[in-house]
Amino acid sequence: MKALILAAGRGTRMETLTDHCPKPLLKVNGQHLIEFHLHALQQAGIQEIVINTSYLAEQIHRTLGNGARYGVNITYSDEGPDALETAGGIANALPLLGSEPFIVMNADVWTDYNLTQLITKKTPKYALAHLVLVNNPSHNLKGDFGMDAQGYLTDQPTRYTYSGIGLYSPALFANQTIQKRPLAPLLKQAISEKKVCGEYYSGHWLDVGTPERLEYLKSLFEPKPQTRT
Repeated sequence: MKALILAAGRGTRMETLTDHCPKPLLKVNGQHLIEFHLHALQQAGIQEIVINTSYLAEQIHRTLGNGARYGVNITYSDEGPDALETAGGIANALPLLGSEPFIVMNADVWTDYNLTQLITKKTPKYALAHLVLVNNPSHNLKGDFGMDAQGYLTDQPTRYTYSGIGLYSPALFANQTIQKRPLAPLLKQAISEKKVCGEYYSGHWLDVGTPERLEYLKSLFEPKPQTRT
């Protein structure tokens, strides 16, 4: 199985932090955000990783190289100066991902979700995607999707937020032209046809989308003061 890490975005919500640094390379506890994913994928046994790039792409290439020091092989799907958004970026990377289902991860989320669970997931053969869902955070209280008793995603009620981690079939992006295109319309169409499954994850997850959330994540790694007895 291969994986695609989405790392092409400008990261405008990070304000001045991303003026000269792509968001995936911001550091927490001595590691770039994207390195947490590289280590997690390697530990799950995934060695073939594609990274899509656009904004300050050369910095990502130079920092991560071919992935050898992480025990993986990195290939880059460059989109030029104008990023293609999520669906467009995935469609553009398909020639590098092959014909089998692949993992997609947003570079700017942090989680302790065990990717082995996703790799071994048994979904119906006709399913086009399997998404990891989490509790709605304060910045997305309306949520993204619901999920029925059989594990199929629904449009309503939107009890959960898409974590930015999922298992996708190339068939979801079949016949898509390479152009700027969001992912939500494709997913909603597939959901209406009952072709998207999901799972709920209650562990640690954070969308590191703002300076405040970045600082919060850093605080999780700070040594806790010891209480005296």
